[in-house]
Amino acid sequence: MLWWDVPGIEYSSLANLFFDFVPGLTVDSFNNIKSLYDDWDFWIVFTAGFTPIPFKLITISSGTFNINFFMFIIASIVSRSARFFLLATLIWIFGEKIRLYIEKYFNMLAILFTLFLIGGFVIIKFIL
Repeated sequence: MLWWDVPGIEYSSLANLFFDFVPGLTVDSFNNIKSLYDDWDFWIVFTAGFTPIPFKLITISSGTFNINFFMFIIASIVSRSARFFLLATLIWIFGEKIRLYIEKYFNMLAILFTLFLIGGFVIIKFIL
């Protein structure tokens, strides 16, 4: 974050270098993503931690967008732990025969589970 924002100017020269040379990354698109982080920071980190979305991308952007560090740690611990404990439990219960199934379908199943989870919360929000 310290390399991205510089007091007195909107963005640092490093940030402007990204805006100039990374296709699709503009000040407007960056600000749109920042507003999504402001509204959904826990769920963005949780989703990336549980699904095959590259978690390193989320960790770097979380720092850039200056999200609450404690919330980031909690979301990371919960989501990464859930993913790895789920895998370990499945292998413990079903043994080696499920390993190939997990390797082939786990990413798709993780995305579907996350969509159902978030969808459930959205439905509850509109019902209550």
